[in-house]
Amino acid sequence: MIIIPRNPEPLMSRLEELGVQHKRLRLYGVDLVVAWPDVDPSSLGLGSGDVVIPGGHYQLSSSKWRRSSVVRVGGVEVGGGDLVVAAGPCAVEGEDQLRAAAAAVKAAGAKLLRGGAFKPRTSPYSFQGLGERGLELLRKVGGELGLPVVSEVTDPRQVEAAYKYVDAFQVGARNAQNFELLRALGETDKPVILKRGFGETVEEWLSAADYVLLGGNENVILCERGIRTFDHTLRFTLDVGAVAAVKRLSHLPVCVDPSHPAGRREYVEPLALAGVAAGADMLLVEVHPDPGRALSDSEQQLTPSMFLDFMRKVTAVFRASRST
Repeated sequence: MIIIPRNPEPLMSRLEELGVQHKRLRLYGVDLVVAWPDVDPSSLGLGSGDVVIPGGHYQLSSSKWRRSSVVRVGGVEVGGGDLVVAAGPCAVEGEDQLRAAAAAVKAAGAKLLRGGAFKPRTSPYSFQGLGERGLELLRKVGGELGLPVVSEVTDPRQVEAAYKYVDAFQVGARNAQNFELLRALGETDKPVILKRGFGETVEEWLSAADYVLLGGNENVILCERGIRTFDHTLRFTLDVGAVAAVKRLSHLPVCVDPSHPAGRREYVEPLALAGVAAGADMLLVEVHPDPGRALSDSEQQLTPSMFLDFMRKVTAVFRASRST
């Protein structure tokens, strides 16, 4: 349960007496106390001005206590009313490749530069990324072009090293319930783009977001990237319904990654359009200057010319779907 007390000190003492687990936080400018499991509010000595929101598997990410939130990634507002697109290569392969991709996506209207430095791959023999060298290149190229940087971390031990390079951390589907990683990111003050695991329910996804929020980091963006179903026509099934649902169930901004569920570049655009129409605030898209030579996910990365056309269409659908 979430309690927003006028005077938190007596409440904290009472929770201690009752042996109830709790944590005091300040999120979005609000002083609050999270207590679990739920207890009878009448046992807490609350006053008439104190607010109690019943708990559940997810609480801090819930819209029960807050209608909407805006997350700023290097000065770019996500959830603030404009469509934000983060684009760039699946993996940073070298400086020339990254600079070509970054220049192309910026020219087309992307506001954030994405690129993988730590690559968790299904096969241990696949390209695993350049590691910290990749982060250095992202920072260098992003800084030159004025693009805030988004990159994935896969282990709590990477968080400290990545902190000085990235403007937002990305948590991939394979680490969506890596709770030690989520706790570590909760102790930072940088945005976290939390992808939904391909076997996660919406409730589990929002509960994972609570791990970050409970650490005191209010800057969480939810990212739908497709789930695993019985159908194999595409790489994954983009759960457009989940996008619409979490826009109601949560106050957090919502991102859609159309590249991974598509698996093939010809499907990236229609999936992105569906995600935007369903309410997405942000898109996370893979773009490579020469996809045929990419070291990872070559079939799903857009060419710069495809991305330019992509941006025109998603922008048009975003404006049309938000018009009143």
